[in-house]
Amino acid sequence: MKTINLAFTGASGMPYGMRLLECLLKSGQRVHLVYSQAAQIVAKQEMGLVLSSRPPEAARVLRERMGEFSGELQVFGRDDWYAPMASGSNPGDAMVICPCTMGTLAKVACGISDDLIARAADVMLKEKRTLILAPREMPFSVIHLENMLKLAQAGAVIMPPNPGFYYQPQNVQDMVDFVVARILDHLGVTNTLMPRWGACVPENDSEGLR
Repeated sequence: MKTINLAFTGASGMPYGMRLLECLLKSGQRVHLVYSQAAQIVAKQEMGLVLSSRPPEAARVLRERMGEFSGELQVFGRDDWYAPMASGSNPGDAMVICPCTMGTLAKVACGISDDLIARAADVMLKEKRTLILAPREMPFSVIHLENMLKLAQAGAVIMPPNPGFYYQPQNVQDMVDFVVARILDHLGVTNTLMPRWGACVPENDSEGLR
């Protein structure tokens, strides 16, 4: 069982974060979840999901929504400085911020740890653990790109949620699963959410790709 710190922020793309949470829990991982106030608004807007400001209530609602799973879920408030992820002595195995606002990305890039999300990300970088950010914005400004470059140079993985189409997705869920599968791959969590390259290329097209 791995301990994965998962953060939701106020960028559009909550279906990515919720699907990732579901897959982590159903694959038997321990998830420490934290989310911003803006993420609560986005969750309601995009998914009709009310994320309570009270962590125990939020955990109860999410457990009911996820159904049966073999992992563990604990929800933390964004100002809970006693959360394990706030310290390098108990950082967890990896962290994902999905979806990630450019504001959160900028704070992490500049080392501004004024809430639990930014602090936990800072811990990941200093402890040389896996930190994945899924920034959802378009287009990227020069400032956005410079901040992403700074984080990549510091060891973070920048994964904008850009689904592929070579496997011929049939619906929105397929496109969500493509992105979530790539994140799970980088976390080392086995999954079968999408066909792998080579398994989904039509046989009569293979010659043209060589």
